[in-house]
Amino acid sequence: MVQPANSELALAVETSGPTGSVAVGKGDKILGETAFSGIMTHSAELFPAAEFLLKRIGRPISDLAHIYIAAGPGSFTGLRIAVTMAKMMAFANGTKVVAANTMDILAVNASEYMKEKKIKILRLATILDAKRKQFYVGVYENAEGNWNKKLNDCLMTASDFVSRFAQLDNPIWLLGQGLVYYKDAFSAPGVHFLDEAYWPARARAVYTVCRKKAKEGDFADPAGLTPLYIRRPEATENWEKRQKPKKNLL
Repeated sequence: MVQPANSELALAVETSGPTGSVAVGKGDKILGETAFSGIMTHSAELFPAAEFLLKRIGRPISDLAHIYIAAGPGSFTGLRIAVTMAKMMAFANGTKVVAANTMDILAVNASEYMKEKKIKILRLATILDAKRKQFYVGVYENAEGNWNKKLNDCLMTASDFVSRFAQLDNPIWLLGQGLVYYKDAFSAPGVHFLDEAYWPARARAVYTVCRKKAKEGDFADPAGLTPLYIRRPEATENWEKRQKPKKNLL
């Protein structure tokens, strides 16, 4: 049965970072959100958390019209878990899938921060840890309340970021869990940090970004859905290195 345009039941999944969460909503309204109890417990807690929220509103998982996910960049394992769940629901129940960029999802936190603190942020950077002293970076500018991406997601060192974007007369605000252990590396004149509570991606922000895409008809093809890695998983790179023929030194 086709649901009215503003009554689709949807589940939002955030597993791109260390602390996962899920949210459920109907149309434009978020009905509930719950965070996982531990760090990197996505595979154990994702389905129970989703069932918990749906049980609270008296709906089975088969009633979900949409599933919204953070597709990356982020934790390779977490992204695969979200993509796998979305594919399962799409193929089993015909649930429509919307996949959003994790950096765009993080930018929603900055909007909430500005509202809470009653300040205005003109430039924003999202920072995620990519390991090997590199970071996934996205840079945005505030255009009348909308975040316009000015630097597509890329890999960058902290020193490269500071040399390129730290400007005393044009402040830039940072958030993202790449700052948890490396905040000091990004510290420089003109660089400001959102409160740490705003650093993680949240399921309700996944819902906000993906709901907008759903209303625009921007659904993902579940058959071709893959995580957005930016760089390949380290395990894949190590495997490829082992497959290279060794030089004969004789």
